[in-house]
Amino acid sequence: MNSIICRLFHFPKGSVLLIQHAIQARSYAILMSKKPKKSFSVSVEKKVLSVETDPYKLQSHVCGTNIYKEGEDVKIKSDSEYPSWLWNIRTGPPPPLEEMDPNTKQYWRRLRLLGLRRNNKIKGTKKF
Repeated sequence: MNSIICRLFHFPKGSVLLIQHAIQARSYAILMSKKPKKSFSVSVEKKVLSVETDPYKLQSHVCGTNIYKEGEDVKIKSDSEYPSWLWNIRTGPPPPLEEMDPNTKQYWRRLRLLGLRRNNKIKGTKKF
């Protein structure tokens, strides 16, 4: 077959042909070797960020919020200037299934998650 292709496309008889990411020569497929790329290692020095140690600024500003070269961090406002829903956000672990309302989508998602976890735990303990 190799000789037929060589005659059709006017390749020399002993040439090597590229066929679908493999080199075929003398009817044996040889995988192409990936040559390692020459890379120049550039040492990048890590920037040391300054840590705020002023106790007054730590209590009155949100440190690290300034993303611009100039300017200052956001000042913390009094509690009355923030919306009321902000203080009702649940920051702890999710509520247990017994406390959730069965008429909500979150309840059924949580029930499905707990069932999947239980099934995975059972499958993990089974022997072959």
